[in-house]
Amino acid sequence: MDKTINPAELDLQEKAVVINRVSKTVKGGRIQRFTAIVVVGDGNGHVGYGHGKAAEVQDAIRKGIEDAKKNMITVSLKGTTIPHEITGIYGAGKVLLKPAAEGTGIIAGGAVREVLEMAGIKNIRAKCLRSTNPTNVVKATFVGLTSLRTAEQVAKIRGKSVDEVRS
Repeated sequence: MDKTINPAELDLQEKAVVINRVSKTVKGGRIQRFTAIVVVGDGNGHVGYGHGKAAEVQDAIRKGIEDAKKNMITVSLKGTTIPHEITGIYGAGKVLLKPAAEGTGIIAGGAVREVLEMAGIKNIRAKCLRSTNPTNVVKATFVGLTSLRTAEQVAKIRGKSVDEVRS
């Protein structure tokens, strides 16, 4: 959050969340194009998402990866899970993220699962509460992940010790 993330320094993996075929009707007929929502991450608390559009699937994915590298965030982790429960809202998408005990795994649906896997979160429970549109769900997940704060971060913001914040 404070410092920018250099994607060139990270060992990034990429995953296409959804690939959609869209068409535009023009005077001469229909033009077919593809859109791709792609998530990239290093599995160690850095994750980003991007949206690419092109005439070919591979070009759309490539553009999505380039866009995702520009939208990288750092996720606050507590071991293999998140520090606290949070709800991310973007448009009509609403995603509930809850920390889980060791060994639980990732209990989440499609688009949320991809984001959490790329972020390196191993134990979490998640639920899409409103829209299941993959674009809004991914963005809502990112809103939730960027809102996470560890006890150390909260203590630093408030100018107190970690013990004072926890009590």
